[in-house]
Amino acid sequence: MSDTELVRLKPRRIRVVCWSAAIVLVVVFALVATSLTGPTGDGYGSFQRGDQIAMIGLGIFGALGFLLFTRPRIEADGRRIRVRNVISSYELPWEVVRGIRFDRGAPWASLELHDDDLLPLIALQAADKERAVDGVRALRRLYEAHQARLAERAVGS
Repeated sequence: MSDTELVRLKPRRIRVVCWSAAIVLVVVFALVATSLTGPTGDGYGSFQRGDQIAMIGLGIFGALGFLLFTRPRIEADGRRIRVRNVISSYELPWEVVRGIRFDRGAPWASLELHDDDLLPLIALQAADKERAVDGVRALRRLYEAHQARLAERAVGS
């Protein structure tokens, strides 16, 4: 693997689930909004156009919350790995990585760092099965190529 080779990984199954759930949520809130008409149950108030718009807005807001889970990505090349999880993002050189783990029963892979931290790689989810395994293998190849270059430099010095 060369320094210029770029590996890009995104989860697949969670993206399908989240987009489907987001669409369903907006549709359900829109249907509820259209049914909000006339007086309330006890007759002291009535639903207005603003109430309907607010319900649709709540559906959109909830859908955007679901879509946060489609954010995870990984980009790696011969020098570094960039990890974007649901909320946080990291850009790490391969030098700080000790290994790439995908333990049996784990929901996603993780980077094992030299300071004994584990950084979750949410983009490589067990639910994606073989696709996730292929992604871990590609990352391991990049990591091993980097380790080999470091060893060559050490011998050449």
